Amino acid sequence: MQVEHRITVAASPDAIFRIYADVEQWPSWDPDTKQASLQGPFQVGSRGRLTPTKGSTVPMLLTEVVPGKCFTVESKLPLFRMVFEHELIPAAGATEVVHRVTFSGFLSFILGPILIKQLNVGLPVTLRKLKALAEMRGAA
Repeated sequence: MQVEHRITVAASPDAIFRIYADVEQWPSWDPDTKQASLQGPFQVGSRGRLTPTKGSTVPMLLTEVVPGKCFTVESKLPLFRMVFEHELIPAAGATEVVHRVTFSGFLSFILGPILIKQLNVGLPVTLRKLKALAEMRGAA
């Protein structure tokens, strides 16, 4: 099961990536995140925790980090795995930002449909807030 949303941002991939790398500030642009923390640098293998506004704190692991291009976070719970991909695609004077969430595991058939509904509402809002922040910083 997978959900994907995109937006075009008038900012460079590097500018957007700097926002991503500031994990403790994720709640400032992601209204579905109450708190986020990372133990160590923003690189593959670093672990942290994310508390959604609805639900319990989950562990997270950075499984892919390519500065200016993408990063992937994985959260594993018993019988359920969530993979959050964030991709930056250069466009003419802008960046296409792609957020993709994939669910797997036995419980994905139960939790997936519920989370997909929430993500289809939340991801566009998150992307708009990320766009506003990146464009504001780019203008500064």
